[in-house]
Parts: sequence; structure tokens; C-alpha cells
Amino acid sequence: MAQRSTAEQRGTQTPRRSGKRFLFWAALSGVISGLVFLAAAELFALIFARAASPILAVGGFVIDIVPQPFKEFAIATFGEYDKIALLAGLGLAVVIASAIAGILQLLRPPLGVIALVVAGALSTAAIVTRAGVTALAFLPPVLGTIAGSIIIVLLIRRLTAWKASAVPAAMVDRKGVDRKGEKTEADATDAKPSKALGRRQFFLLAGIAGVSAVIVGIASRTVSMTVGSVATIREALKLPAPKSKVTVPKGAELDIPGLTKLITPNKDFYRVDTALTVPTIDPSTWRLVIDGMVDKRVELSFQDILDMGLDEYAITMTCVSNEVGGGLVGNAMWLGVPLRDVLKKAGVKSGADMVLSKSVDGYTASTPLSALTDDNLDAILAVGMNGEPLPLEHGFPVRMVVPGLYGYVSATKWLTELKITTFEKDEAYWTPRGYSAEAPIKFASRVDTPKVGQAVDAGRIPIAGVAWAQTVGIERVEVKIDEGDWMPATLSAPINENTWVQWFMEWDATPGTHYVAVRAINKNGDTQIEERAPIAPNGSSGWQRSLVRVN
Repeated sequence: MAQRSTAEQRGTQTPRRSGKRFLFWAALSGVISGLVFLAAAELFALIFARAASPILAVGGFVIDIVPQPFKEFAIATFGEYDKIALLAGLGLAVVIASAIAGILQLLRPPLGVIALVVAGALSTAAIVTRAGVTALAFLPPVLGTIAGSIIIVLLIRRLTAWKASAVPAAMVDRKGVDRKGEKTEADATDAKPSKALGRRQFFLLAGIAGVSAVIVGIASRTVSMTVGSVATIREALKLPAPKSKVTVPKGAELDIPGLTKLITPNKDFYRVDTALTVPTIDPSTWRLVIDGMVDKRVELSFQDILDMGLDEYAITMTCVSNEVGGGLVGNAMWLGVPLRDVLKKAGVKSGADMVLSKSVDGYTASTPLSALTDDNLDAILAVGMNGEPLPLEHGFPVRMVVPGLYGYVSATKWLTELKITTFEKDEAYWTPRGYSAEAPIKFASRVDTPKVGQAVDAGRIPIAGVAWAQTVGIERVEVKIDEGDWMPATLSAPINENTWVQWFMEWDATPGTHYVAVRAINKNGDTQIEERAPIAPNGSSGWQRSLVRVN
């Protein structure tokens, strides 16, 4: 009796374990079907509409709808890798959702197919509502959905056949009698060939579909990004020599280890934008449209911009997401033309007070018209950065650069349109998301060395950093150690009032823990705001106080 009881117990455990195993394979089937969906969509996007990638369209949609605090968290946490983090998160979500679809298709068909169709419909909606879509943009997600649905049906059908052949073999005893005492048509050994065949068919299809999806998906995305490579066009592009160059005065850059460079190299310049992937625009086909409240609509080519004659400008840019002491600020030499001269070509009508600039990816920024027409302010259309054409990630072929305004209202990359309008009539991308429509930069100062978290040796060491007050200029920088008095720092020679300056102060550091505070005073006599303010709605503020440990 004991032996029989043990055998019966084993028999009841086998199908349970088998069931869990088939759920796993069903989940894998769903993941493979999801990969086929994405790969097929990428392939057809390459053929019909390169901007119609489901994962990128959904990613762009997520960027648009995510609440402002989450955007700030992503930028603060991941910095320039926030897009990579978003794609990784979307990839994980796709894997989980696809696995669930596979299980549903096994347990409750056709729920798995329905889940894929819903995902395809959402992807299609995300794609066709993006800016600049073409007439055939709906095809890639639709065809991808069909391909994924076919694969999930075929995989689950083979998995079901394998399961049907495996379960009777587990439930049948050696004499061909099932648990209920009824004779079966075949004994357990007769079921094994069918079981093996079902298993082989499943793994063969899963392997072919999975490997093909990976190869086709990666190849299609790679080709989509490299065919007619704009990067190659950019590398071959030779910008004309500027009519005027910036003179960098002697003493503009201090030679202090750990201090930020006067001119930020392109590779180190911060990047914050809403583009999930960098737009690639052929300058030969690029056009800038100026319309709205104008005397005449104007359309300019890249060559038209170059024919206006380029000048060099030194301008420091700051992102509204820059925290106190943060690194989302950079200084560069830009090549471009004054925006006031560009707007004159169209003729601005009275009553207008805002220019709504638009990027190729649909992003918009609201810039006060006065900031673009002021003869004393070098707001420009930039085509070059630090002696070379704009890098792709920094707006190639043309972007805006406006001194004194945070980037989200002034520094539109991959520019395609300037609409002359009013703040009352139009609003830009960030305004309904909790940010001010107008955003003059709050001047600030930062400590670069000693670095936070790195101990220094006792003795005479430099405290150094940068300070900026675009359009006004920095008059002086002051440093305070612990609860001591404010002491003046030495400033570098400024390039102009639109760029940051470097500063330093020698400090006789004594062993222990010290607080180092810094503040700036601009040329209007205003002292940097002491009180801390969050990033939204118009930029952070506050004095930086750093904890320094001295050995």
C-alpha cells in the first residue's frame, strides 16, 4: 500500500510540475512574439517610414505625458543617460507584457492575440500623432502586429500539441490503464514519439523566430540610422570662415587642477531634450519656415543661412533643470547669424510678443520676441559649435542659442519653424507641464574644487569654480569658510557678459570638516539669491554650501 501511495503521489505531482513548465514556455512564446512584432515593425519602418518605430514612438509619448516631478527625477538621477534608462524601462515592460500575452494565449485563447492587437493599436496611435509623420506611418505597427500575432498563434499551437502529448504520458501507468481504470488507445511509450515531435516543432519554430527577430530588428534599426548617414555628411561639411571672431582676453582661463575649462568641449557639453533618439537631418533638405504674425511667409535653406555670413559668438547656456552646484551649464564658441536679421526677412507685425520655435521632433519653445530682436543681445541661429558644425546631438544642422534665457524657452535644437505670435494665443511644450512661459536665467556660482566627497590634505589649497550672470556679467565672487566672514575671490578675465567666469581663492586648510559657501554679485550690484528654490517653475536658486574634509 505504501508503494502504491507513493506512486500515486508522484503521479499527481508530475502534471503540476509539467503545467508550470508549460507556463514558462508560453511566456517565452509571448516574448518571442513581441520581438517579432518589434522587428517586423522596424523592418517595415525602414521601407515605408523611418520615424515609425513603435518603441521610439511610445517612448516619445511617455516623455510627453510623464509629470514634471518625474522628469526632474530622471534628469537628476540619470543625467544624459535618461533616454537610455527610459528605453531600458520600456524594454522591460515589453518583455513582461509579452510574457503575459503568451500565458493568456495558452490558457484563454485568443486573449494573447488580443493583447498584441491592443499593443499594436496603442503603438499606431503613438506614431500617427507624432509631429512630422508621413502618410504610411501607420503601416509598420500594423504589419508588425500581424507578424507577432501569427507567431504567437503558431507557437502556442505547437506548445499545446506538446502539452497534450506529454500529460497523458504522465497520467498513464505502464499497463496502459489510466488513473480512472479505463483502457487507453496506446500505452505510455506510444505517446513519446508524438511528445518528442511536438517539442521539436515548438523549439524549432521558437528558435527560428527568436533569432530572426533579433537579427532583423537590430539590422533594420542600424540601417535606418546609417543609410545616407547624416553623420558622414556632417563630417564632410565645411563651414565658411566667420566674418568676425571672438577675442579671448589674456587671463580668461585659470590653470587650476579640477577647475572647469573655460570652453566646454563638445563631448562634455550637457544635453537635455525630449528626443528619444537624435534626429538626423540632411542640411541639403533642411528648411526653416518663418510665419505667423509676419508681413510675408519666409522659407530659408541651410545655404541661405550660410550666405548671410557667419559670426562667432561666445555664449554660456544653462538648463532649467540645473540644481544648485549642478553641471547642466556649459560655455561654447558658436557660429551663426543674428535672429533679428532672420526675422527682418519676414517682417514682424505689431502686437506680437513671442516666437514659438519648433523642432523637427515636434518640441516647441516660447521665446520673448524682445530677446530675439534686441540689437544689444546676440540671439542667434547657430550652425557651428567650437570650430565645427553642430554635433548631431546638439541640433545639427541649425539650432537657436539665446543668452540670458534657460534653454527650454530659447535653445530649440533641430529647428524647423519660427512662428511669430503672442503668449496669450500660444503656449510651448513645457508651459502646461508646470514651467514658466518666460524664464530668464538666475545668475549663480559653483564650486568645482575641492570636489564634494573627496578629502584634501591640510595646507594651502585653492578653492575654485565658475560663476555666470548672462547678459549682465559677474562683478565679484565671495567665499565663506564655516561661520567666518565672506572673502573676495579672484576672477578670471571675462570674455564677455554672456559667458561664465572662473574664480579662485587660496585657503589655508586645517584638519577637520569644513563648510565652504560661495555666492556671486552681478554688475548691477545684485547678490545671488540665498534662499533655495526648486527647479520648477523657473529654475533653482540658492548658495552652494559644500562639506569639505581635510586630512
